[in-house]
Amino acid sequence: MDFEKVGLVAGIEIHQQLDTTTKLFCGCPTAVRPVEEHDGEFFRYLRATASELGEIDRAAEEEMKQVRRFRYLAYDTTCLVENDDEPPSPLNEEALEVTLQAAKAFGMTPIEQVHVMRKLVIDGSNTSGFQRTALVAVGGLLPNGGRIDSICLEEEAAQRVEDACFSLDRLGIPLVEITTSPCLRTPDEVRETAAHIGMVLRSTGRVKRGIGTIRQDLNVSIREGARVEIKGVQELDLIAEVVRREVARQMELLEIRAELLAREARVEDEPVDVSGIFAKTASSVLKRAPVVLALCLRGFSGLVGRELQPGRRLGSELSDYAKKCGVGGIFHTDELPAYGVTPAEVDVLRSALGAADRDCVVLVSGTRSKTECAVRQVARRARCALEGVPEETRRMLEGGSSAYMRPLPGAARMYPETDVLPVSITGERWAAVGTPELLTERARRFEREYGLDASVARQLADAERLPLFLKAVGAGVGPSLAARTVLATLKELSRDGVSLDRISDDDVAGVLVAVETGRAGKEAVPALLRAVAEGSRAEEAVAALGPAPGQEELDAIVERVIAERAGFIAERGMAALGPLMGVVMAEAGGAADGRAVSELLRRALKRALE
Repeated sequence: MDFEKVGLVAGIEIHQQLDTTTKLFCGCPTAVRPVEEHDGEFFRYLRATASELGEIDRAAEEEMKQVRRFRYLAYDTTCLVENDDEPPSPLNEEALEVTLQAAKAFGMTPIEQVHVMRKLVIDGSNTSGFQRTALVAVGGLLPNGGRIDSICLEEEAAQRVEDACFSLDRLGIPLVEITTSPCLRTPDEVRETAAHIGMVLRSTGRVKRGIGTIRQDLNVSIREGARVEIKGVQELDLIAEVVRREVARQMELLEIRAELLAREARVEDEPVDVSGIFAKTASSVLKRAPVVLALCLRGFSGLVGRELQPGRRLGSELSDYAKKCGVGGIFHTDELPAYGVTPAEVDVLRSALGAADRDCVVLVSGTRSKTECAVRQVARRARCALEGVPEETRRMLEGGSSAYMRPLPGAARMYPETDVLPVSITGERWAAVGTPELLTERARRFEREYGLDASVARQLADAERLPLFLKAVGAGVGPSLAARTVLATLKELSRDGVSLDRISDDDVAGVLVAVETGRAGKEAVPALLRAVAEGSRAEEAVAALGPAPGQEELDAIVERVIAERAGFIAERGMAALGPLMGVVMAEAGGAADGRAVSELLRRALKRALE
């Protein structure tokens, strides 16, 4: 696809949790808990409020189409602030300091006085009905010459457990939001920008790691299309695909618009009650529904079933809008007969609405109030198809397609937070903020200082247990051994079910020092760390290995192993070295030097084969 030709314009918003001691507006820890550990719950209804200008935000108004009772799970590590039963504490200074570090790394200009604002959110993810957010700095630079518009510090939302149930352990964790200008022109450029911003944030050493701790929201439009925000992209490798699929969706919608206009298509104003047609239908969905309403889309036949993205059609878009009213979805004649609806019933339906071959009929079922609301939503989305691409906020689906969430929010959702005092960023404070060493620069330094391979240096520079590497090297351990332990050995132990939480950095460093000083072999490191995880101290685990065998004893072990396995050696030749190495090391004990054993065994094998 020629993205320049279609006029792709994109921007990105990065949301990254900060690894601070406490939350943004209270003293609770920032640990995320298993849901089964909750020790309390309560319920809330949320409604939108008008802004200072008397306007209700359109996104919040959409959420109010359903009256929902939200359930919140509380823990012994959450408090009344998360419950919205107590005013917030002052802004977390530790979180602000990390945000300023990131802002300085991007070359941004700080705001002289940081004011906390309330951002209206009534989807249940905030008990208060709003999210607190503060603009901290503006005007950063990107490697491609583009700009970062702003960096904000805000509170993380509650974690959704199921549709209307949220866990409060995540609510209030400090979160930075970095927003770029619409300066990106290809899907790969969007991905590269996200990777760069993530790298800079990790360079601070003060951000959380793991699934769910960083999220990307993408803003995408094409020529004659519209700005669409796609929320919740967590995987870096999916970003380019999400952009490509959104471009394809908007192009398809523009083609559908052209076809609809050529057909002089229109949407009927009023639905028709067709409950009687389906009173004895084989479709369980329609048969059990109190009401079935039908809406005729004149000139839409064949287009409602047209694919916009893999697994998504225009009918999917109509259904997304209808679901806002609490119905399960819709049927339409581009896909019928199906789902128990017979060809005869389709004919009767078309006749009842006076639908011609070029018309499409949409069916909505449920209670009277829900179906009437849903039909209005379907008509609204269908009329948008006559205009092209509607401005929307969408959520990413598995694979990279997206589904409608709500309209793009407007300025009416923001208003001042009156419970938190502003914080001044003086010139002296800004000058005192340190600039972190970027991970890319750190990797190059590791290559120079430690003689590490470039790929190893890159992995190590971004490793969560980098402090362990530095501690080990500082204690005299060789960089290669320390790097291999951090990047490979510990991960292998974790995959094998060993609890790394029970192995301190001091324990690992102690084991590696024992290897470096000849009291243990490199091959014994996994076994020694297992022993530490099971409760031994590092020195006790090393002592339990026993003394390293002498040269004569080692020679005897090698000769005996080779003599006992003469047939295996004759069959495998020098390929027997690996299997026999394990046998010799098991008999020699963990204190034996693996390199010396390997060389000794190699020479003995050659003699035996000759």
